Amino acid sequence: KMEEFLNLTQLKTSLKEAILLDYYTAGFWWAKEMNFSLIQLSGFMDLLNFALENLSGKHMTLGDNLKELERAMSGIGETESEERGDLNLFSIEQAKAIIDYLVTSLFKHYKAYEYLFHGRREEPVISNE
Repeated sequence: KMEEFLNLTQLKTSLKEAILLDYYTAGFWWAKEMNFSLIQLSGFMDLLNFALENLSGKHMTLGDNLKELERAMSGIGETESEERGDLNLFSIEQAKAIIDYLVTSLFKHYKAYEYLFHGRREEPVISNE
């Protein structure tokens, strides 16, 4: 279902799509294990997407992305996340757990994700050999 929702059409041949599917699926199951309500689950998935979009689409540095996450989580400043709904639906403990999750799932591996989205790749050479 996640594959369809994310519109991943080349999952079997694209490492990028496989990594994105893993990122969102792992986040979804983590949030389910945290017993988030449907609204909280939606807000959490929005935060995952927000942080990844800052990296992939806006080419934000790790520091800038952390600042944006702080603004989104604290509700101050204008971020895209505020346009989508109120993130004050998380308790302080849940917010800390979310930050810890984002640190371990995305921010600790930021260079790898930067390479995934912005690294130059050579075209594969296919031959009869």
